[in-house]
Amino acid sequence: MRRVWAGICLALVAAACGGGVTDYVGHINVAVDRAAEEYYELVASPRGKVLVAEAEQLTDFTPQDLQTALERVREIEAGVDEAVNDIEPPEEVADLHRLLFNFDSDFISAQEALAVRAGTAEDWEELSASPEMAAYRTALTEDKQHCADSEAEMNAIADRREVFADTPWIPGELKDVVEAVLGCAGYPEHPEDVYRLLPAPTS
Repeated sequence: MRRVWAGICLALVAAACGGGVTDYVGHINVAVDRAAEEYYELVASPRGKVLVAEAEQLTDFTPQDLQTALERVREIEAGVDEAVNDIEPPEEVADLHRLLFNFDSDFISAQEALAVRAGTAEDWEELSASPEMAAYRTALTEDKQHCADSEAEMNAIADRREVFADTPWIPGELKDVVEAVLGCAGYPEHPEDVYRLLPAPTS
């Protein structure tokens, strides 16, 4: 769900920009704030907690709980996608817009396929060993790398000061903001192990 929060950083530069950028940021934040609220509500719900469950917590849920949660995540993502597609970014933030809202169709496809498979799995072992889970883990790994690449590119834009030349921001401060907002640190340390039960203890 990194994509949902990405647009928030544009609000941080709005105060130093005028006209079209300020209006643009306002429209983006409406969509982002709504999505953030919906996602936090989902993760806080009894069945939605499966999205952030650690390996030892998976037994508290069923694969069907994951299906329901992933389907809701997709609804939230689609809402952001639709809202963003209706917003034309001003030229001075077009690069940022592209980086922040370049949704990965391969990841979305893998996510949707996993949701379908979770609906028919008898248990976590079956789901974990499925081709759909393997594809999802691969897509998640690639999406994590894409996040890091986007962060690096955005930092390079900041260093060139093309977008922020007339603002009081200095590159070092902006880098800290971008790192926090993109949320790359929020990815699992080992995407290849998501939704994988802990191995049974041996006697």
